Amino acid sequence: MAAAEEREFLRRWHEEGDRLAREQLVERMLPFVRHVARVYTGRGEQLEDLVQVGVVGLLNAIDRFDLERGLRLSTFAAPNISGEIKRHFRDRSWAVRVPRDLQELSAKASRATERLSATLGRTPTVTELAAVLDSDEEHVLEAIEAGRNYVAASLDEPGEDGEGLSRIPGVVDGGFLLAEDRVMLGEGLAALPERERQIVLLRFARGFTQREIADHVGISQMHVSRLLRRSIEQMRMAIDSGAAA
Repeated sequence: MAAAEEREFLRRWHEEGDRLAREQLVERMLPFVRHVARVYTGRGEQLEDLVQVGVVGLLNAIDRFDLERGLRLSTFAAPNISGEIKRHFRDRSWAVRVPRDLQELSAKASRATERLSATLGRTPTVTELAAVLDSDEEHVLEAIEAGRNYVAASLDEPGEDGEGLSRIPGVVDGGFLLAEDRVMLGEGLAALPERERQIVLLRFARGFTQREIADHVGISQMHVSRLLRRSIEQMRMAIDSGAAA
């Protein structure tokens, strides 16, 4: 689409409220939306579904476009399209790559909480959950904390082209979720002190147990548990803050 034609469609929509012009812009920009969406394929979503999500971002860009800035629509729309797709994934994925045993325990804890809440007429304590699940309290609490962070997408896993999107500097173990700045996970890690960041990576990137982390770092297992809970909460707050910005 030529720049002059694009600008005329935008002018008609913004100055005259011509909905046909808006629809024509979307139609002409669909190949571009598909191009952006293709980057995110290979993560369990069909391309056309991602295109539909991307169109929402395109519409937002069209509606917010400033004719006075002199930008091409594609330049302005690209981060809006990407952002909408990332939000789509964020709503469906774990913030960090949680070990499978914790994922399973988190799901069991959620179901047990519902059952016990109905029986007791109140939210069960961690001690009560641990008894029902035949697990120790620390493990149950860790699973609950991990489950609360089911908020962000694994956008740096290899797509169809085998390439991830970006890397947080200094992180080389591909087991941990890595993502672009706008997904906010880089900020989540950056919000942690060096020791806490190391502990989070040992737990979720390399699959260390709390006991193994305690031995590796030279602190007690209870201290590791407290630091993990605090670190996960700090990351969640950083992610939420970044997403709201």
